[in-house]
Formats: sequence, C-alpha cells, structure tokens
Amino acid sequence: MSALLTNFKKQLPKKRDSLKKFLKKFDKQFVPNVQKMIDEADKQAWAETDCLECANCCKVMTPTFTKADRVRISAHLNMTEQEFYDKWLMTDKDNGDKVNRIQPCQFLDLKSNKCSIYEIRPLDCATFPHFKRKPFAGYNHIHDQNIEYCPATFKFISLMQEKIEKDYKW
Repeated sequence: MSALLTNFKKQLPKKRDSLKKFLKKFDKQFVPNVQKMIDEADKQAWAETDCLECANCCKVMTPTFTKADRVRISAHLNMTEQEFYDKWLMTDKDNGDKVNRIQPCQFLDLKSNKCSIYEIRPLDCATFPHFKRKPFAGYNHIHDQNIEYCPATFKFISLMQEKIEKDYKW
C-alpha cells in the first residue's frame, strides 16, 4: 500500500465525522465567494495527491457507465455493446445504473495504477472526484461518499472546511 493511501487511512477515522457534519451544514448555508475557495482547495489538494500512487477509486469503487460510455468503449474494444455489458458490467439493483461487476476495475493495471482505456474512460472517471461541478453544494452527497475512498476528496473537503469555518459562523 502506498504512503499516500496509508496516511489517508490513518487520518480518515479521526476526521470523518467532522467532515460529514461540515458537508451537511454546507448543504443549507450560502457562502459568498465559494468558487474562489473551491478553486484554491482544488489546486492545493491536487498538489498533494498523486492519483497514480493511489488509484483507490479504481480498486474499491465502480463508475457508472453511461450509454455513450458503453458505445465508445465497446467499439474501441471491437465488441458489441451487449458483449461488453455481458463480459464486464451489471445493472445496479438500487438505481438501474450500469456498473462494473468486479473491483478492482478490469481496466486498471495494478502494477502501474494506470487505466488501460484512459483516453476513452467513462465520463464518471474523467470527472471524478467532481470538485468543480456546479453548484458545488449539489454534490455534497457525492463528496460525502468519496471521503471514504479518495485521499484527494478527503484533502479537498478538509481544506474547504478549514477555509469556511475560519471565516464564517455556522
């Protein structure tokens, strides 16, 4: 396990509840100039996080494969969309999403932590961990989930909490 992931797993239990409470408060509060804080926290979180050192998202989570993703990836692999689905995907019983059958992701090279279909990867992977989606608070439920798995999300939300709680009374 990488040092990044080891450190993240040590810090997570200590800060998990605080970060989750922060996100719940943030759902109900308007914070002026939040986009500037998001941009700063995003830049700092990525300066401290190397995805190729971690790849935990690819190891323990699954993206949602949109119809466009399935068409694009199956064509790249010279398969029909149905063959691609039958080989690697399933339908999530809770929400009907098309997701991986297995973890780690079948497209992750475990030695290098690189994606073998990076250029055509699912949109969910390309936009993960969704820091810059607008409106930011509309994705707090996603950030709440990703705190558990992604050191970059953990760092990003920690920075947002520090910045906001320093300047604003809840």
